[in-house]
Amino acid sequence: MDSNNRTKTMTSGIQSTSLDPAVAKVLKNTYFLLSLTLAFSAVMAGVSMAMNAPYFGLWTLLPYILCLWMTEKNKNNASGIVWVFALTGWMGFTLGPILNMFLAMQGPEPIMMALGSTALIFFASSAYVLTTRKNLSFMTGFLMTGLIVAFIASIANYFMQIPVLALTVSAVFALLSTGLIMWQTSAIIHGGERNYISATVTLFVMLYNLFVSLLQIFGVMGGDD
Repeated sequence: MDSNNRTKTMTSGIQSTSLDPAVAKVLKNTYFLLSLTLAFSAVMAGVSMAMNAPYFGLWTLLPYILCLWMTEKNKNNASGIVWVFALTGWMGFTLGPILNMFLAMQGPEPIMMALGSTALIFFASSAYVLTTRKNLSFMTGFLMTGLIVAFIASIANYFMQIPVLALTVSAVFALLSTGLIMWQTSAIIHGGERNYISATVTLFVMLYNLFVSLLQIFGVMGGDD
């Protein structure tokens, strides 16, 4: 009897360390779509840089909000994929002028540092959640409130142009984006997210915010030379 109990315990332990098939499917689809959208966004950023497209400022938000709304509305049908690429393509295109500005002022160093740091943070934070299976649902309210406050602060500083506030907002966005990457991964694992389109959009937007925030931070650091 004891031997049977030990066998059941061992089997239960093995099963608990493996992902549920439904979870594994959502993760696979999410990471696959995320890789495609990152590549497409990079291409659109390159197109924007080659065209020397102007910086759109707050006008960037109008197509962004429209695409985000349409993506959420159609996340359960095939057209949702189209809107995901429209959203991420637009974000990549609007990133081009920012990259051109940094290239002209400081060269490629801040861009490469931000890109490498973003990749490192993403893989490290995702691996941590996937390994530990932490349930981070308790962070939902804090992260969402933090995003709203940081977004309002960034809009306000767009008009006030206070360097210290800009650097603070960038640091806060970087921390919140990292937290949301972990939160979204945890939500997939624990059944809080079963739609890979929504998961992809969340991860992409957080990666974008993380990259831009780190780019601004490294730009300020490099500007002291």
